[in-house]
Amino acid sequence: MTVISQQIIDQARHWRRDFHTRPELGLKEHGTAQKISELLLSFGLEVHSGIAETGIVATLRNGEGPSIGLRADIDALPIQELNDFGHVSQHPGLMHACGHDGHTAILLGAARYLSETRHFRGTVHFIFQPAEENAGGGQMMVNEGLFERFPMQEVYAMHNWPGLPVGEVAVSQGPMMASQDNFYITLTGKGCHAAMPELGADPVVAGAQLILSLQSLISRRLSPLEQTVISLTQLQAGDAINVIPETLHMSGTLRCLSNETRMACWRLIEEFVQSVPLPFGVRGEVRWEFGYPVTKNAPAQATILREAAENSPGIQQVHFNNAPSMAAEDFAYLLERCPGAYFWLGADGAKPSASLHNARYDFNDDLIPLGIGIWATLVERSLKE
Repeated sequence: MTVISQQIIDQARHWRRDFHTRPELGLKEHGTAQKISELLLSFGLEVHSGIAETGIVATLRNGEGPSIGLRADIDALPIQELNDFGHVSQHPGLMHACGHDGHTAILLGAARYLSETRHFRGTVHFIFQPAEENAGGGQMMVNEGLFERFPMQEVYAMHNWPGLPVGEVAVSQGPMMASQDNFYITLTGKGCHAAMPELGADPVVAGAQLILSLQSLISRRLSPLEQTVISLTQLQAGDAINVIPETLHMSGTLRCLSNETRMACWRLIEEFVQSVPLPFGVRGEVRWEFGYPVTKNAPAQATILREAAENSPGIQQVHFNNAPSMAAEDFAYLLERCPGAYFWLGADGAKPSASLHNARYDFNDDLIPLGIGIWATLVERSLKE
């Protein structure tokens, strides 16, 4: 079984806390990228920077053989941290509230371990991706030739997971995370005095009907076997209490677990927006902000990852083919181009972790040796000497 030295674990813990104190937003991770590059060069790896602005790919070659990729996200979130420990964020309004500092430190630890031990035959590409949070850094790296410049047969990624105990892993053959699209609806009627509604066309009443109708889309226009979420999250209309407004704006998010359902929902939402307001004399329009596709594991690579986790030090249980999450992840873009798998690494210790994207969240450092161990075991099993 793979054995990670305490020195590497301690170093990775130090790197993680250093990254936590200096969080940077997507595509602005210049200090983070510089630190990552310096460390990778010190391990003797080939380092390629400036991919998708602040992304890095480091290559470790050890003879002829297959090639695989391991990916970590490096960006932070625009959240004011409310923790008070020694490594609290030093950048006001920014914090690592999703654990990307930990993912980065784990991959760096794996890179150091593999560069020193070299118990494999082939090539490993360590992918440090910017802008996972909303900006689509994964798509940018793919569009800039990630897989053409660094050919690989498989690609893998992890995410720490509050709600799952430390020492446990979850991976599935198929969807792990949902697609994510945002929509912006404008309903245009005719403004008038609130005491004389017959003189106008009320977009507020039409909007109320549309909100309810969109929920029936899931229950009556889609199969009950399809898992879909349509959430209306914002409403803006009117300035005065005695005026029926001219327009109403609403926006929300669509989450699906299959790309076929996703496309069907695009069509149905547009159909509802155009047709439901008509009896009220109101015109409906929708604008889309298309986001991440479904994060869908390839069955073969999910099995490879499962077996690697089962043979990694400190892993007590692997949940296989568990229920997916309706959150989204831009590793999906990499999985669309290359077979691979994405897994969750349990984050709850004796004290449960704060949720992701919470101002009191902090990455659990107990995950560091477990994550390094899984990456190292995966490489040594997949690229056998």
